[in-house]
Amino acid sequence: MFAFLLFVMAFGLGMVPFGLFVAKIVKGIDPREAGSRNVGATNVARLCGAPWGVLTLILDILKGFLPCILAPEGTHWFALSVIGGAAILAHAYSPLLNFRGGKAVATTVGVFLALTPVALILAAICTIAVIWLSGFVSLGSLTLALGLPFFCFLTGNWGMLPLSIGVMFFLFWRHRENILRLDRGEEMPWLRGKKKEQGA
Repeated sequence: MFAFLLFVMAFGLGMVPFGLFVAKIVKGIDPREAGSRNVGATNVARLCGAPWGVLTLILDILKGFLPCILAPEGTHWFALSVIGGAAILAHAYSPLLNFRGGKAVATTVGVFLALTPVALILAAICTIAVIWLSGFVSLGSLTLALGLPFFCFLTGNWGMLPLSIGVMFFLFWRHRENILRLDRGEEMPWLRGKKKEQGA
């Protein structure tokens, strides 16, 4: 019963478009109509400034983290996967946004930070390194997607392997347009994109 309540909580939190609210309150901007037209932290940072992007990032991480960390010790891996998956899917296909939403990377981070923190931290280190070296947030997100199942396996978190593999394919699907732009050399690095929008 408690697991079901956590599922409801995960879906309820997941569907809240914090990026939309932050951008509208701070700058009066609808992120769905500017920049990359995404309600995620990267677009909010571009449109409103880094601090507001960080705030959005934290709020989106908490969507996945809170319902999963509240699960009692001994909760079956399948129930944990359903709870985490509910937060991720609700963020990506929010009923409040006509079943549209962000790419769910931050919410994924929150889920795995709660369920398998060591694997998440290792994957996050690889992600940050790729973004630092390439300048592409999308490439870092794909690195995270690949890293999660690898590090879940490496750290012996067998129960989280099905969720991590499912999330890997899901994140690649959500980033399919970015992958095409990367292949064509048209993807804009985050810092360069920010400077361009500022008129630099």
